[in-house]
Order: sequence, then structure tokens, then C-alpha cells
Amino acid sequence: MARTPQSTRGGGLFGEPAPEAKPAAHRANVDGGSRGNPGPASYGVVIRDPKGEIIARLKKYIGRTTNNVAEYYGLIAALDYAQSNNIRALRIESDSELLVKQMRGQYKVKSADLKPLFERAKKMSQAFSSFRIDHVYREQNAEADALANEAMDEVSGKSSAASATAAIPSRSNEPKKLKARYYKGLLQLNEPLDLPDNTEVEILLRPKTKS
Repeated sequence: MARTPQSTRGGGLFGEPAPEAKPAAHRANVDGGSRGNPGPASYGVVIRDPKGEIIARLKKYIGRTTNNVAEYYGLIAALDYAQSNNIRALRIESDSELLVKQMRGQYKVKSADLKPLFERAKKMSQAFSSFRIDHVYREQNAEADALANEAMDEVSGKSSAASATAAIPSRSNEPKKLKARYYKGLLQLNEPLDLPDNTEVEILLRPKTKS
């Protein structure tokens, strides 16, 4: 009569080691922004433990650069925090489709400014036992976006609450002239326009004639 194999304490049948349980993942919402693109830029990061409790809020002004560079700085800040605090499983959420698809290998990284940042972030992400990055809508990333804006406001000497009202021009004000450059389908301002999100503006295009 065949014996029924007995399990070993802490292991599987026949004494094989039991499969290691996957660590519960922390979640990090990352965002980066630039006023002017390129212009004054910063990032914001909100990190939650596996229970959904916020354990860290990170924000930093990084100088004059583009939105996409700021997005990568936010991602690297989240990865660095996780590694420094022995977090083994991490899920990143970002509203930047470019960032997410480049990290997933769906988009190539052609920008010379982004390439070293991408390579650093990719290498850091491979050190985790579990890593994933997902695209979310902007509304789901509001806390990280708010932190990024706070960092820019603090450098300009404004509080977030004040900037939402003080930056809105009065209807009686004279129109402000700003110089801009049109390049590859984008209108790039030569100086930052410090306005809150969703402010509507009118643009009168008048190409500058060469003298």
C-alpha cells in the first residue's frame, strides 16, 4: 500500500520549499509640470503603503525645463524613496502617457534630454522584486499635481491659495504681450505665464517679420 506523502512544516510536499509569498505593493502617484514648457518646473509624489495610507509626500522645484523632464524627475524621486526605505514591491501611477509607454517599452525614447533619465529610471525599476507602472487620468493624480504646483509657487514666493486668485488678470487690465516661438506643432512661450490651470486666454497670432 502506497504511503501518502506528508508535507514538511514551512514547505511543500516531499519537502520542497514553499513558494515565497509576494510582498504587498506600495503605490506612488507621480507628476511633473512646467510653466511655459520649457519654463519653471517641479515634481510632486504621493506614496501610499499597501493599506492605502499616505506615508510620504515629496515635492521639489528643479529649475527651468520641460514637462516631460519633470515627469521623469518625479518618477526617479519615487523610485529613490522606495529603495531607500526597503520597499520591495512598487506600483507607479502617472497621468503622463509618454512616461508610462516609454517605461513599458511601447514608445522609443528619442529625446536627448529624456534618454539618461529613462535609462536611470529603468535600471532602478529592475531592482524591485515587483514593479509596474500604469497610466491614470489627471483627476486620479490630483494630489501629486497639487504638490508639484506648490513647489513652483513656493519658489515664486506665492502660496498655492494665493496664486489661484492673484494670478488671474483683471478684465480691465490691458492685454499682456508675450513673445513665443512656434516649433514642430507647439507654441512655446519665451517667458513663463504664471496662471492657474484651466484659465482661458485669447491668442492673436502675428508672425514677426524678419528685418
